[in-house]
Amino acid sequence: MPVLLGLLAAAAGVIFWIYRARNVAHAAKDLGDMAGDVMSAARRFGFRRRYNEHPVDSLQDQDVAVAGAGVAFLEMAGLPSSQQQAALLVSLQHHLNVSHDRGQEAMILGRWLMSECGGAQPGFARLTRRLAKLSDMERFEQLMAVLRDVSAAGGGSLVPLQKDALAEVARAFKLR
Repeated sequence: MPVLLGLLAAAAGVIFWIYRARNVAHAAKDLGDMAGDVMSAARRFGFRRRYNEHPVDSLQDQDVAVAGAGVAFLEMAGLPSSQQQAALLVSLQHHLNVSHDRGQEAMILGRWLMSECGGAQPGFARLTRRLAKLSDMERFEQLMAVLRDVSAAGGGSLVPLQKDALAEVARAFKLR
């Protein structure tokens, strides 16, 4: 009887470690897929990272800057739901006049740029400053329309970080 219990315990241990190894392999594959998504989105937008320069400062596409600012604004209120992300995508399609696929790729690249800045707050500030350098007041209106839609998808009320972010937009576009 003790030998049988020992064999069962050994078999359970082997099965446990096999499942753990399989889960690690799946996680590594998912990370590789995410990196591939960012790389393909960057290629489609013509994004080229220059050495000795922050990735946001290398950005030339205004749609990506608006999408990244929208993602950062959304994440300031906490972890976004799938409905909030879908609302952001619809807003980008409507206000920037982009296709579904291009909107998704802009969000992917924008999220990567935001993470390169170290989070939602610094990412939002840097992306809006870059957008202000690249564009005119038409993009300001598009950005504000996207941010309005994002806040409506989040319940309509703004958290203090989002209110500070709106003040950052005013500073970036020199409205104050």
